[in-house]
Amino acid sequence: MEEQHIASAFDRDLEAMQAQIMKMGGLVEEAIRLGAKALETRDEDLALEVRDGDKAIDGLEELIDEESARLIALRAPTASDLRLVLSVMKIAGNLERIGDYAKNMAKRTSLLAQGPNISDGTAALRRMAREVELMLKDALDSYIQRDAELARDVIARDEEVDQMYNALFREFLTHMMEDPRNISACMHLHFIAKNTERMGDHVTAIAEQVVYLVTGEKPEEDRAKADITSTTEQKV
Repeated sequence: MEEQHIASAFDRDLEAMQAQIMKMGGLVEEAIRLGAKALETRDEDLALEVRDGDKAIDGLEELIDEESARLIALRAPTASDLRLVLSVMKIAGNLERIGDYAKNMAKRTSLLAQGPNISDGTAALRRMAREVELMLKDALDSYIQRDAELARDVIARDEEVDQMYNALFREFLTHMMEDPRNISACMHLHFIAKNTERMGDHVTAIAEQVVYLVTGEKPEEDRAKADITSTTEQKV
């Protein structure tokens, strides 16, 4: 009876943690959407809202990490349960990083609002951010549903995000060569595009965790990147 009680308490703790993951995921989705909208509309108040909202995302990650450590210490979970707890921690870490990139997008909005409007670029960035947002939604759905096939679909879709980034990279270079007055704005937009591409990488990492959680195996090989620029992380 005692073991059954411990097991049910562990299950309740896991359910609470997974609810926190979904809440965190919802906040990150919103941050991506609003950050891209603020960029396109040059809405500095909305950008500030995104920046302020990052505190809640960071707070949830800290809470999830603390709860995960407590579960491991007190419950000594078996192999499959331990895999679940560790996956929750890694997913929370990736969500926090995506939130940081959305915050960075919002930070740049104030600077861009003072310069020339590269209208095609901001609209394309919003489409790219929208694709990442949809990928994140599906990655979180695959986690809740334990759907490895949906997770693999998310992984495959990251190549499209890379291709969108490559197209933007070339477009910004063209704008800069055509008119030196565009250089500052295009540099900011390029950093945002790179940050958005990195969001896609972190969404992919979440999907890879789902595959590992469901199958017990990591994806067979490293995913080929379609990003033509350096693969080193740029956080600004």
